[in-house]
Amino acid sequence: MVDAIPARRAFLIVMDSVGIGGAPDAERFFNGTLPDSGANTLGHIAREMPLHLPNLDALGLGAALTLASGMVVAGLGAAPQGLWGAASEVSPGKDTPSGHWELAGVPVPWNWHHFPDTIPSFPDELSRGIAALAGTAGILGNCHASGTEILAALGAEHLRTGWPICYTSADSVLQIAAHEDSFGLERLYALCRAVAQKVHPMRVGRVIARPFSGREGDFRRTANRRDFAIPAPGETILDRAFAAGRATHAIGKIGDIFSHRGISHLHKGDSDAALSGHLLRLADTAEAGSLTFANFVEFDSLYGHRRDIAGYGRALEWFDRVAGAFLARMRPGDLAIFTADHGNDPSWSGTDHTRERVPVLGWGYGAMPVGQVAFVDVAASIADHLGLAPQGPGRSFLKAA
Repeated sequence: MVDAIPARRAFLIVMDSVGIGGAPDAERFFNGTLPDSGANTLGHIAREMPLHLPNLDALGLGAALTLASGMVVAGLGAAPQGLWGAASEVSPGKDTPSGHWELAGVPVPWNWHHFPDTIPSFPDELSRGIAALAGTAGILGNCHASGTEILAALGAEHLRTGWPICYTSADSVLQIAAHEDSFGLERLYALCRAVAQKVHPMRVGRVIARPFSGREGDFRRTANRRDFAIPAPGETILDRAFAAGRATHAIGKIGDIFSHRGISHLHKGDSDAALSGHLLRLADTAEAGSLTFANFVEFDSLYGHRRDIAGYGRALEWFDRVAGAFLARMRPGDLAIFTADHGNDPSWSGTDHTRERVPVLGWGYGAMPVGQVAFVDVAASIADHLGLAPQGPGRSFLKAA
């Protein structure tokens, strides 16, 4: 006999890179030669421009910022009406997979491989292997680079030669850019899938397909990015919910981050605005007992890495309106948690992520301070809410409710 699925639903929403400072080990992480000590994504944006975030602040965003870093900023001083706290990461990285896997209950047990900031960045054997898999005489790039800048620099040469543009960053990643029409989208995916099989044993976290379109002087990334990530080294909250017969919904790049494991339904889009439509729809339609896991990436990709303080602030205000519309659709018995996977302080030196604590803001349990918690406690709390058996290193911060 199959146990009845409880009516309770859970929504885990990652505001990619919205850190709140104060990571206890920030001095071990760097942007160039500058340690991340003192980085504070939300705090430094709020210091530079007034932020109107009434919905997130009502849950406890300003209180979480003060708890994490001691910073108090004008406009983020509401008395918390939701579950609120700050979470610290233990995985030895400040990258996308590490943060998401740990929020899902699985800390990273290894050190990632990072390619050096040299020219060339990749070992000769790997470069030759990529070219052989692509069927070309060589590769372009072979360096650390911004994705938009390298398209402007090498897009025309790519069209002339057909060679893939290969580059990396401070993350454990190998990115391959190719023109959707002249190189072919499916050919690019096949190349990235094959290269991933070569570099995953090296502990390179992701190979990212970066298709683009256009012509010289007007090259543009398309919405057909695809990540080929190492599978998480353990059972995540998605795996556990899926195995228990629950519907699991992945919004945005969650499917790629978790290698499409433990996921019933994928919901993709070409922008955070499109993804917000999926989130609002699922607030109305997601099944009893289901888990919805969403990532909103543009805080990070469009504003954090590009050190655009004003753009980041406007994106936060837009998302706060989305959060208000979403929370208005919640049902009795639902749990919604807003959090982040790392920081990316747009006021900081360099272009890399920053090691920070992240907010943990919850709807569904009333006003409830949870204090300083661990990333893995998020997964444990979702499991507790959904009635799944305890598993892994986390502890539920709902026990006091």
